[in-house]
Amino acid sequence: MDRAPSIAARFAALADDPARVRLEGLHPLKHALRFGGEVELAVSPDPRALLALARTLCPDLLERLEALVEPVPAGLFAALGPPPPSPVLAIARRPRVDTSALLAPSGPAPVLLLDRPVHAGNLGAVVRVAAALGAAGVLTLGGVDPWSPAALRGSSGLHFALPVARLERLGEPVERPLVALHPEGPILDPAAPTALPPGALLAFGSERHGLDPALRARAGAVLAIPMRPGVSSLNLATAAAIVLWEARRRLPPEPRAG
Repeated sequence: MDRAPSIAARFAALADDPARVRLEGLHPLKHALRFGGEVELAVSPDPRALLALARTLCPDLLERLEALVEPVPAGLFAALGPPPPSPVLAIARRPRVDTSALLAPSGPAPVLLLDRPVHAGNLGAVVRVAAALGAAGVLTLGGVDPWSPAALRGSSGLHFALPVARLERLGEPVERPLVALHPEGPILDPAAPTALPPGALLAFGSERHGLDPALRARAGAVLAIPMRPGVSSLNLATAAAIVLWEARRRLPPEPRAG
């Protein structure tokens, strides 16, 4: 480990670069590798334990991890920040996202727009749902960095599976059909196919303040998720999952291979 101090110093320097993101634990690292992320450095105080875990969770990436992960002493590793869920920290380049192209109509998959989310972990959970259910991307408004370590932990690194970016503002016009999710709107009805058009921009309000009234006013449709009386709200990722599932259900079936 003669190189360990210089490796740890390089890690710390890269972590301070806004063009790069910090991956905490094996799950974010494995998804970055699987979905084409540019991982520049990974360090571990116990590569043997990490590779044993990888044999169980991601055997397809074992050789890449063996070549990538640099050993560092436990003391140096601890100095790099809070302990991750598994013994590895990594640095990857933040992917560039063409937000104009993402907002342009380009197929039936919806894009999620999160209006001023408060909790980075919730934001990350939305990205995880969006990746699983085939959304075209996730955009955010407000000050929370959608690529923060907490957001990446919340998504298990599935940010690398689809475009994720923050907007300073939502410009005009909006080319995708803008659909606002709000409890005072008409109930999302599975029998009403036009209420959730293909390729929509689905706007969800923040956990604390809800949807900006000005953004709601711009929407071509406002929909509410049906809930039991007395229940006032849903977790942001749960709400996104319900609407994305309904959007996916309405798409034509994909042709079967062969």
